[in-house]
Amino acid sequence: MTPTSVFNGCYDANRAAALSGVPKSTIYWWARQGIVVPSVSPVQEKLWSFGDLMTLRIVHWLRHEKAGADIKASPMPMVRQALALLDEYDLDLWDAAEGRSPILVDPRGRIFVRLHEDVVDLHGAHALPKLQTWGLTEAFTIDGEVKGPDLLAPRANLRIIPGKVSGEPHVVDTRITSLALASLSRDGFSTGQIAAMYDLSEHVVDDAVSLEKQLGTLEFAA
Repeated sequence: MTPTSVFNGCYDANRAAALSGVPKSTIYWWARQGIVVPSVSPVQEKLWSFGDLMTLRIVHWLRHEKAGADIKASPMPMVRQALALLDEYDLDLWDAAEGRSPILVDPRGRIFVRLHEDVVDLHGAHALPKLQTWGLTEAFTIDGEVKGPDLLAPRANLRIIPGKVSGEPHVVDTRITSLALASLSRDGFSTGQIAAMYDLSEHVVDDAVSLEKQLGTLEFAA
């Protein structure tokens, strides 16, 4: 996965807000103010990329922590630099073997990259051992409340890859989206019926429904 591929994916405002964990009204306001401008389509129906989702998280987290209350420009260039550094070391953002976010952010908004067991800044200098950081692609939490899912593996059986099915969450090694499975559940099909339709385990269907309920994409019966 190349650094530029991270800027694939195509999310409307509802989906971008749900996946990033940033309120829809906020991402619209930032778009108008030029803080985080949607890179897929900045006009008419605004459309955000996967890379935009990461940038939205950085700005939202920093403003919540007061550290970045005066941010006037997007941290997108730093995100691009971090991705290029991963590429330089031949590390894939979607390497399931790592199991951790390779891009980290500290309370001051500085971005670091995890190179196997080392953590370095964007210039390749080693970070301090006790540096406090949070994983940019991990589940997004504010004040102990999960606002957005893991952006790489939102559930055990689901993945998000920008160049696949427009960056939609989908079942591992397939093009079956969580939204397709959850829509069937919303329409009254049982977990077993849906699993049989797609030759999947019921655990996979449960993951899809769980994610879409968290994202608030569909209205499910009480």
